[in-house]
Formats: sequence, C-alpha cells, structure tokens
Amino acid sequence: MSAPAGSVAILGTGSCAPDRVVSNDEVGTPAGVDAEWILRKTGIRERRWAEPHQATSDIATGAARRALESAGITVDQLSTIVVATSTPDQQQPATAAFVHRNLGGPGSGVAAFDVNAVCAGFVYALDVVSALVARNGGYGLVIGADVYSRILNPADPKSAVLFGDGAGAAVVGPSRSGGSVLTSAFHFYSEFSDLIQVPAGGSRKPYDPAIHDAGLHYFAMDGRTARELSNTIVPGLVKQFLHDSAVLPSEIAHVVPHQPNGVMLDDLAARLDLPAATVHRTVGEYGNTGSASIALTLDHAAGAGALSRGDKILLVGLGGGVSVGLTLVEW
Repeated sequence: MSAPAGSVAILGTGSCAPDRVVSNDEVGTPAGVDAEWILRKTGIRERRWAEPHQATSDIATGAARRALESAGITVDQLSTIVVATSTPDQQQPATAAFVHRNLGGPGSGVAAFDVNAVCAGFVYALDVVSALVARNGGYGLVIGADVYSRILNPADPKSAVLFGDGAGAAVVGPSRSGGSVLTSAFHFYSEFSDLIQVPAGGSRKPYDPAIHDAGLHYFAMDGRTARELSNTIVPGLVKQFLHDSAVLPSEIAHVVPHQPNGVMLDDLAARLDLPAATVHRTVGEYGNTGSASIALTLDHAAGAGALSRGDKILLVGLGGGVSVGLTLVEW
C-alpha cells in the first residue's frame, strides 16, 4: 500500500470520446449475434469508435485539455504527464510525448511517459503521478486512453461487442480545499497473464503475414475466467484495503470501477458490501474503454454534480496481467 507524502488532490477532470456512435446492430452482425443478445449479456447499448485519422493521443489530448480547463491549470505549469494505455499510437515514442506536443507544452522541465496495466492503468498512473507531484511539486496530468477498435476481431462475439474508444484525464496538484489522493494498493496475478492479451506484434511474435492470417494481432480474452476472477478476488481485496486504510465500508460514498460490462458490474456491486456507495457507470453508453474507463466515468460523475466535497471515492481497476489497482480519494 502506498500513500503520497503530502496533500495532493484531484483538481479537475476531463473526458473525450470520438463522435462516431456504433450500435449493437453494427458490431453484432459480423460477430454473429443480435442487438438484444448484446444488451442482455453485457448491458451495453452503444459505444464510440475512432475515425481512421484518430489515434489514442488525439482523444487523450481532448480529455487533457478539458481536465486542464477544469482545474484552471495551463500546460506550462505541468511537471508530469503520464498516459495509461495499452493501445499506444506506436511502439515508440511514448504516447505521452505526442500529447505533450499537441498541448503545446514547453520543451523542457516536464516528465512525460506511458504506463501499461491495461484496464487498471489509470489507477496505477494516478498513484505514480500523485507521488511525483508530492515529492517534486508542480502539477501532474494523468490520462487513461485507449482505441480498442483498432485491435478487435470483428468476428469474435466475446470481444468485438464489448469495447469502445475513449479517454479520461485528471489534473493533480496541491490540495486547495481539503481533498486528497489518500492511498493506493496494487496486486498482480501473473499466473493469469495469458487471460487477456494481444499475442503478436511485440518482440516474441513480431508481426508478419502468417501472424496476420492467424489473427494473432487481435485482442483476445477469456471473458468467463475474467468474470470469475473479478467476483472472487476483488471483493476481498477491497475489504482488506479499507481495513488497512482504517476506513469503514459505510464511509465510502462512491465507487468508480473499471467498466468491463454491465453484467460484471452488477455482480461486483452485489459483492462489495459498501452500503452507502453509489457505483458509477458509463458502460451502457461507451462500452469498455480500457484504461480510459475509470477516468471517463469519474469525469462524468463530477460533471453531473454527483460528487461532494469530502466524499470518499474508491477507484477499482482490474486489467490484463492480471493487475488490480485500488485507490482511495477524498473529493
């Protein structure tokens, strides 16, 4: 468990999704399932997909600009930019470099890099940036962004119907009104590292025509096992995390979880035993947006006026690896 040294808070949030709305009919037909089946199995009604000219950094930049505006911070005040993504613009440089360039940031004095904990990435990045800002000063920009539509197999009903593209961002800096990023905890279950993956395109299986023909460049997931892990592992980790943080379950006002699908969220909410908490959702309108989902959902909750000063918010991420990240925030 980690706790940033110093009072660092979320000062503003922002989100961005492509304009293109993709219906269940559009994704269901090539996957061999109908719209009603998708809604019943996933709770997803629609999602957003990027246009051909849009990359992860483009929507990440859109979310970043809105977060900076919300916080009243300019890009030249940033000391750190971290992008959590598993669909970077390219293998190198970091997507954060393109975001920094898009924002027109100064040429020195800022750290910009990516992290990849898949769908738990934003929680990991938030802890890293909060610690750096607490130690070094300045302001930090944390972004979760993914363009999963680029790596989906349209014929695979287990994945093609779930994912959307999007970005969410938060600015962290010295607390202005008592809020704070309180503490975080992280867990990894590498024995399940093959559960959620894109098998090819890296150094083990470099891309070639045979890889393409075999479909190994596509995202692949054992959804049933992922759901079982979520149901069996996450509730216990949350209970232990709150105990270690000396926080009662009844003190949690909001839960902002990763948004895998609506049915999984129903299962998780029923097992968390947080009687006063609102579990926030965006999965019905945006689908599973990967690293973006927690940040995007947090921004929607903030924009709707659902979060009040002093509220304790639990961020819960579970992603490939298998990685789990938990962060407690006081608004």
